[in-house]
Amino acid sequence: MFELDKRLAADCLEVGDLPLCRVLLMNDSQFPWLILVPRREGITEILELDAAEQQQLWAESNQVAQALTTLYQPDKLNIAAIGNVVSQLHVHHIARFQGDSLWPQPVWGKLPARPYADETALAAIAQIRQTLSL
Repeated sequence: MFELDKRLAADCLEVGDLPLCRVLLMNDSQFPWLILVPRREGITEILELDAAEQQQLWAESNQVAQALTTLYQPDKLNIAAIGNVVSQLHVHHIARFQGDSLWPQPVWGKLPARPYADETALAAIAQIRQTLSL
């Protein structure tokens, strides 16, 4: 049975579910940042998914990337499955802008998160859900 890693649950807001993945919004208002987590127990690497699930993951990753592009028009999308701290397979999708506070550096561990205000979070989640047809 799928269970979201406690660190992801603590750091993110739930957006909804695509056919394979749970979509999360990183609770850091400094960056438009979505995370896909395949709803498969015990998976830490993409290669552990079967071929059809791998294709589905990439299709959903493309769908999330398109949504971020539509909503935010970023200068660059950073997409990565790192997992050094949280081993549960998850894929980050971060919209980056040349004028953001960390450009061109990576966002991990550089600044403390600035959580969304409740109303702003609800509005962002609603926009993302609409764009992803959730």
